[in-house]
Amino acid sequence: MGGGSVTAEGRHVRRTKIIATIGPASSTSATIEALIAAGMDGARLNMSHGTHDDHARRAQLVRDAERAACRPIALIADLQGPKLRIGDLPAPIRLERGSTVVIAGEDAAREGDLPVSPAVLGSVLKPGNDVLIDDGRVRLRVEAIERGRARCEVTSGGEVSSHKGVNLPGIPLPIPSLTRKDLVDLEFALELDVDFVALSFVRSASDVRALRTLIEARESRAHVIAKIEKAEAIASLEEILAETHAVMVARGDLGVEIGAADVPLLQKRIITRSLDRGKPVITATQMLESMIHQSEPTRAEASDIANAILDGTSAIMLSAETAAGEFPVESVEVMDRIATAVEPSLDYRHEIPHADDEPTIGQAMSNAACDIAEALSAKAILVPTFTGGTASAVARLRPRRPIVAITHDPHALRHMALEWGVTPLEIPETDDVEDLWVRSIQVARSNGIVEAGDRIVITAGTAVNIPGSTNVIKVDIA
Repeated sequence: MGGGSVTAEGRHVRRTKIIATIGPASSTSATIEALIAAGMDGARLNMSHGTHDDHARRAQLVRDAERAACRPIALIADLQGPKLRIGDLPAPIRLERGSTVVIAGEDAAREGDLPVSPAVLGSVLKPGNDVLIDDGRVRLRVEAIERGRARCEVTSGGEVSSHKGVNLPGIPLPIPSLTRKDLVDLEFALELDVDFVALSFVRSASDVRALRTLIEARESRAHVIAKIEKAEAIASLEEILAETHAVMVARGDLGVEIGAADVPLLQKRIITRSLDRGKPVITATQMLESMIHQSEPTRAEASDIANAILDGTSAIMLSAETAAGEFPVESVEVMDRIATAVEPSLDYRHEIPHADDEPTIGQAMSNAACDIAEALSAKAILVPTFTGGTASAVARLRPRRPIVAITHDPHALRHMALEWGVTPLEIPETDDVEDLWVRSIQVARSNGIVEAGDRIVITAGTAVNIPGSTNVIKVDIA
């Protein structure tokens, strides 16, 4: 146990990345600059809320603050996906336990009904099915179906307002993974040059492939984050991991779909399998829910964040806490403090691949580089990289040494902003491998990560600027 990453000055550097959702509460340049200063590594635009003009303005504020801070910030567009939602209501409705209410697709809803969009309820609901509203805070049980309208008993009452989410646990929905709204939002997001596109309610690897095809057709470099929040996604996890660039444990809808009791172990399983695949994994939802209105977290929330970090998550994400809460900057600061306190207890994921595992050359080299850095107590692992793939391979092992990823590609810099333990640094492009190594050491020294005389380990490829060409481990002195 122990031995977290430290700088040349001997202080621990937080390695778990922090993502903050940008919304009405964080839509000023001063707030976004403060979020970055507090430790934000990624900014999420939630396409389920707000207009394109809102998101365009927020994206520009993030890019402006990123330049001022002189460090890359990943910009994430989170698509709504095939989410059922309550339609427009004149005012919130209070449903009492034991009462009866009718829900219907917006096209079939009558006065007094709860309208739900998109209009698929009539074709999928049967008597006995459960309907959960607002993450299960309100629960209904279907008693009868007539002409697309479902009469339901309220089994758990509460207030229902416009656009709250609706879940039908265990019921497959005949809705494409990318809705009409998603396609419009995707086009807009790619025009913003986002770094990641998060795909909601992924059910299969084909959902991820469809999104990647659309992104590539527009010649975008955006990476895909597959949000794991459906039972079908759990069943297809390995196939999804093979297709996606990253995953998110979206615990809100996942808990509603499969039950809250099963979420903790599934979180651990998803994180472990993602690390085995060398894919960044984000843990999200209700991490600091109390800080929407309070300046300090609960002890349970602090433990939840700590356990996600100990599980090995690459990043932890804030949603309403920074988008709509009263203490957005303080929420990031709390996450930073918890991560900094917990990370020195993380174990190095020592892992020597066997020939039967059929490791790539890059995976084998990254394993060896981490072992050598550990054996020699190197000050840092330097990873000159074109796409960031080698940095991912190193990061998946959670080495105790700082990982310094060096590239000239701004897209790779921002992708690596969400990689655990990776400090992405920019250098001018070069096609000479010796020059690349010299520049890598220089930029690590100038950023205070290593000092003159420190032992370092470099892993890179002799074929410069060619993805997947890692074939060298070099021990050097800074």
